[in-house]
Parts: sequence; structure tokens; C-alpha cells
Amino acid sequence: MKRNRGFTLIELLIVLGIVALLLTLAVPRFFPSVDKTKETILAENLRTTRAVIDQFYADTGRYPESLEQLVEKKYLPHLPADPIAESDTSWVIVPPEDSSRGGVYDLHSGAEGKGRNGKPYSEW
Repeated sequence: MKRNRGFTLIELLIVLGIVALLLTLAVPRFFPSVDKTKETILAENLRTTRAVIDQFYADTGRYPESLEQLVEKKYLPHLPADPIAESDTSWVIVPPEDSSRGGVYDLHSGAEGKGRNGKPYSEW
């Protein structure tokens, strides 16, 4: 007699049940870590861009007219992206009090919602 080797339906269902159980434990831990990573990248992009704006001011005595000017003058290799809004055009630009000194004094995230710390992204 020749015996066929393979898995039975019961064995497959048990394996699928174990995989489903492991996924229910792993998936809830995965998504908060993605949000945490996006917030970390946002904070770093804001910190770096603000430092570059200050460097531009120190070099030229005025603020840049736009974020694109920082790229044109080679202060930045490219516009940083807002990972929460998933765009490099969603930044909220804060002009200096004296508009004759440039157009970009500071910037904030244009993303809606609040971070894990409870502070709105627009105030970061």
C-alpha cells in the first residue's frame, strides 16, 4: 500500500489558527511604532530645517524668501517631507515680523491631528 504524504485539513486549520493568534498579538504593537517613527522624523526635519534657516540668516543677513530658495542655494539637498502629511508642500510658513527681511522665519507641520504627546502637529 502506498501512503500519500501531505497535510490534513485539521492540521492546516490549526496552523492557520496559530498564525491568526500571533497576528492579533503583533499587529497592535506594529502600528504605534510606525506613528512614533513618523513623529521622530517630523521632529528631526523641523529641527534641521530651522537650523538651516538660521544658518541662511547668519550668512546673508536676511531670511529666505521660500523653502525652495534653501534648495536653490544648496543649503538643503531637497525639501524635507512632512511624514505625517506625507508631502513636502504641506509646511506652514511663519514669516518674520519685518517682511523686508525675507519670507521664511519659521515653519510648522501642516498635518492635522495631535501627536502622542497631545500637542497638535501644527504647533511643533
